[in-house]
Amino acid sequence: MKTHSPYRQTIVASLQGILLAMALLMVLSGTARAASPEAQRISQAMKAIWDSPDAPLSIEPIIIEGEYALAGWTQLARGGRALLLNRHGEWNVHMCGGDGLNDVETLTMAGMSAQAAERLVKKTSEAEAKLPAEITAKFATFGDNMMVDHNHHPD
Repeated sequence: MKTHSPYRQTIVASLQGILLAMALLMVLSGTARAASPEAQRISQAMKAIWDSPDAPLSIEPIIIEGEYALAGWTQLARGGRALLLNRHGEWNVHMCGGDGLNDVETLTMAGMSAQAAERLVKKTSEAEAKLPAEITAKFATFGDNMMVDHNHHPD
């Protein structure tokens, strides 16, 4: 059985420590985060409606609160937010809007309980605060809130 020198063991241990620290840093900074299966389903549902090769749809953040989700999106120079509702296991776009969609009163008028709406707004605000300002600025470009059919592209 071959034994390794203490010097080599120290180098291996140091490299393992560095790799562990890098992985921890990636997780804490969010660069290695994996979307939940529900968030992936929401992203897929939205992309099925609005994504195209010449205008790719970017969706982030996606915050889920019970049967509702609020997703920020950007596409070329525009952006907005989508309120989705899970009906019978399928996520459907319920409303589209800009900054007004990140409002407790608007969400309660859309059908959410006040407590759930407050949690959703809080979580969304926290998640959006981690995004670059040029992304979150695009969320306001949508304008007024509007009810939508999940198969219809609001113009």
